[in-house]
Amino acid sequence: MTSAPPPSSPSSTSLLNPTPLDITDQLTSWVSTDRCDWLLWLFLYDTTEHCCSHDALLNFCLSNYWTYFFPAMLCVRACSGLIRTAMRVRTLHSFPGITVAQIDEEVSKLLQLKAQIGGDDGKHQFVLKTAKGTRDYNPKQMAIREKVFNTILGCFKRHGAETIDTPVFELKETLTGKYGEDSKLIYDLKDQGGELLSLRYDLTVPFARYLAMNKITNIKRYHIAKVYRRDNPAMTRGRYREFYQCDFDIAGQYDAMIPDAECLKIVYEILSELDIGDFRIKVNDRRILDGMFAVCGVPDDKFRTICSTVDKLDKMPWEEVRKEMVSEKGLSEEAADQIGEYVSLQGGMELAERLLQDQKMSQSKQACAGLTDIKLLFSYLQLFQVTDKVVFDLSLARGLDYYTGIIYEGVLTQAGIAAEAQNGSGAEESVSVGSVAGGGRYDGLVGMFDPKGRKVPCVGVSIGIERIFSIMEQKAEASAQRVRTTEVQVMVVSAQKNLLEERLKLLTELWNAGIKAEVIYKKNPKLLSQLQYCEDSGIPLVAILGEQELKDGVVKLRAVATREEADISRADLIAEIKRRTSEA
Repeated sequence: MTSAPPPSSPSSTSLLNPTPLDITDQLTSWVSTDRCDWLLWLFLYDTTEHCCSHDALLNFCLSNYWTYFFPAMLCVRACSGLIRTAMRVRTLHSFPGITVAQIDEEVSKLLQLKAQIGGDDGKHQFVLKTAKGTRDYNPKQMAIREKVFNTILGCFKRHGAETIDTPVFELKETLTGKYGEDSKLIYDLKDQGGELLSLRYDLTVPFARYLAMNKITNIKRYHIAKVYRRDNPAMTRGRYREFYQCDFDIAGQYDAMIPDAECLKIVYEILSELDIGDFRIKVNDRRILDGMFAVCGVPDDKFRTICSTVDKLDKMPWEEVRKEMVSEKGLSEEAADQIGEYVSLQGGMELAERLLQDQKMSQSKQACAGLTDIKLLFSYLQLFQVTDKVVFDLSLARGLDYYTGIIYEGVLTQAGIAAEAQNGSGAEESVSVGSVAGGGRYDGLVGMFDPKGRKVPCVGVSIGIERIFSIMEQKAEASAQRVRTTEVQVMVVSAQKNLLEERLKLLTELWNAGIKAEVIYKKNPKLLSQLQYCEDSGIPLVAILGEQELKDGVVKLRAVATREEADISRADLIAEIKRRTSEA
């Protein structure tokens, strides 16, 4: 049985010896566009004589051969067995290197594609899901997030910061070359009207661009907004592709280490107030790192790439980091071993003093300048009463290219996190959350955008809200504590029928007085149903109206928690509600 190819089909020559890649690409393309005549031609040409057991199927398919949009789903279902048979006999002749397992895998992909494109009824079907690395938040989760945001926002405002906002996307050239090896994680957008754009990777570079554009030399600002990274997401660890950053930055020419110390104080206050477990704030200085690399024999052109490798020490053991330095980055084993001796050191002001006397480190002016500032920083941190949580850690690198001086990172300690977990698996998930805050000094970033290269010294910190939220959510689930999703203070209910108008009148009085209140959207709801709604929602007060209360000019005010009731005159009701809610 033979058949000529349909009009505009591939030539017989091109189909005799397709490559495995051709098969995969063409199958996906043809099935997704309902061009199953092409699919049949690919698998039936020169194979029909070997497929006698499928004569009925072949006759059926070929009789409809000229229908160029033969339903793709019927074709995939009917031909799955034929594809396997045809491919088995053609493996040696036309498909060198193709195995039956690969054929089955391709058929499986086609069936998955069928599920995505639609079912047999011809209706379009699709999978309801969020994009990879993103998530939805239900009201309970949003209530927890709002609590975290309010804590952070209150701290920022307490330290005198004002806020700004910048576009969610920037010119691609604005972001390029600012993030080192992480630049590959930037989301690029399609050309829009001649501008090459990218989604913002963080809030720091847009802030620097904002300062340069507006010629601002002094500002203390906070910014809470979403950023985007084409990272490999780890949802249980609070790592997403779309997430919030909460940034606090101080720009301006000030005396050394005073603004830097305040940023560390802010991290201390936020992590303490959120009560998410014991924490440590690691500090280091990029000048110390660069000086260390120099005295250890790292070539100048490898400073940044070796710094990015050292930055992985919080995720990888030293043996793996050393292997990457030597095998992948081309660093000598001797230099790597010397770096290993230094990055294992931790301490406080005394460590900075000891390194200033170190025979090798003392040879680097950069390192000595950084160590001197570390000593000064710790003296201010003592005045801010935060040195119990701050540690000078030479393994801290932070791979972003724009840092020029002090760098720091807030991390949860294993002991502190484990104490919050209720079982072994919960502890393991919590410990893997990683750093929850980070920042540093970037004195040269604004100058990259200024036409005259004028620098504006800056230092700042970013709070990892998503990772903190992951921990807060785990704590809420473990404690089984009720989380209120609204702020309603009082529910207006009726004890009898036909009192909707009276309920709405009282509701309006409460709204006009600034009291958060609501009613059930029914004309004659049952009293028990209304009271149960208050208990389920955590509403503290109930204002009950009945015929007798209306005659007496009072409202029965009920405390949901204690179920105590009191008749309050209509004139005094608002004052009484405000008094009770202020005491709660």
